[in-house]
Amino acid sequence: MQTNTRPRNTRGSRRAIRLTRRGRLALIVTGAVVAGSAVAVPLLRTDDEGVTRPTSRPTSLSIPEGRRATQVYGAIDKALALPVGTTKKSLATADLKLPNDAEGNPEGYLFPATYPLGGNPTPQKLLTAMVDTANRKFTGAPIAAGAQRNGLNVYQAVTIASIVQAEATAKEDMGKVARVIFNRLERGMPLQMDSTLDYALGRSTPRTTTEDTRIDSPYNSYQRMGLPPTPIGNPGDEAMRAATNPTPGDWLYFVTVKPGDTRFTADYAEHRSNVAESDRVEQSLPAEAEPEAAAR
Repeated sequence: MQTNTRPRNTRGSRRAIRLTRRGRLALIVTGAVVAGSAVAVPLLRTDDEGVTRPTSRPTSLSIPEGRRATQVYGAIDKALALPVGTTKKSLATADLKLPNDAEGNPEGYLFPATYPLGGNPTPQKLLTAMVDTANRKFTGAPIAAGAQRNGLNVYQAVTIASIVQAEATAKEDMGKVARVIFNRLERGMPLQMDSTLDYALGRSTPRTTTEDTRIDSPYNSYQRMGLPPTPIGNPGDEAMRAATNPTPGDWLYFVTVKPGDTRFTADYAEHRSNVAESDRVEQSLPAEAEPEAAAR
């Protein structure tokens, strides 16, 4: 999270390294394709001579928490050795049981888990399995009851959870991040979450600038009030629990000063002090290497 009054580090090119994001986590699962990093790891087998050899294709698809729909589509294409864009096109023929609010967009409902590819996998089968898993998770207690308790429908809770997933650096902070979102909504404040801007701009590397906060997009939570129109990724269980059972508190701001030290406050002056300390820590770090294009 930033506010539009936070000083931004220029480093000559207005590049700012965010410490408050969960991105660039590389997961490698034996025998799986991992969405986001899109790394295929073949299943190993031992032949009749006792030699270990890879099989021809992976046996499962792993969706890490927080991956966007576009990343999931790309991972399915890779896992099934299909031309790029095939899975996205298959949405037209996939009978996905999405809520009416989604208007056919499965963002937020491609539930993060490991899915077996089976003997005759298709994009439609995999997408259906993901959405069906999300529906089982989201429409029963305690998620549905938690959403209602907070004056939300389930789709709005999924949207909040997707922001929590993108913004929290550790699962123990998720409830507090969710509370900041609720508190700002209740006070009529813009959310001012960099993660929504990144989604609008289709990027994975957080580099929020003042110019970014002025873009014309329904996902620009610096300029638009309320929640974005859709989730901004596919949240997991912890983020959903945070969105439906946020930690009690009066916080309106948060910033990660250094890994493991995210500070929450309701006092703007204190937040400015925390931001200044975060900036000093950031300036002392070496420049980050550019991540892979789909590394979130």
